[in-house]
Amino acid sequence: MLKWIAAVVVVVVAVVLVLAANRPDTFRVERTLRIQAPPEKIQGYIEDFHRWPQWSPFEKLDPQMQRSFSGAAQGPGAVYAWEGNGKAGAGRMQILESDPGRRVTIALDFLKPFRASNTAEFTLAPRDGGTDVTWAMFGPVPFVAKIMHLFFDVDSMVGKDFEAGLGNLKALAEKG
Repeated sequence: MLKWIAAVVVVVVAVVLVLAANRPDTFRVERTLRIQAPPEKIQGYIEDFHRWPQWSPFEKLDPQMQRSFSGAAQGPGAVYAWEGNGKAGAGRMQILESDPGRRVTIALDFLKPFRASNTAEFTLAPRDGGTDVTWAMFGPVPFVAKIMHLFFDVDSMVGKDFEAGLGNLKALAEKG
């Protein structure tokens, strides 16, 4: 009986490892929302990390979160680091590029609860008197993360937060 159970466990582990090995080496999560405001106004909320508490859903994960700002006040070179509870974790963002009215690219490094280095990108495209704002995150998927992705849908989990953040950004930018 024990040999049979051990054989089943070995088969299950082997199947999980094979499935994980066949997963993509990169991921991308993105959401888009039309905001009735000019791109430059919206970009002002994105490339100034001091303004993120007004709209980013991640800011609400830990009311006691410790934040620090360094580098440029906003735009390329601006740095934002945080350390919070288990939900917020710890990490650092740095604006790498800012193309006025078009795009903001951010290096996003998570330190806790797990290490990961990704890229966050906001693109702004004028449309019908408003702006289509796309919030994307992409990066490599190491093997351990591939195993986790078999059991957790990263697109759904992170996508909900992106939708909430874009909704908050919309309310803020359209307010006046």
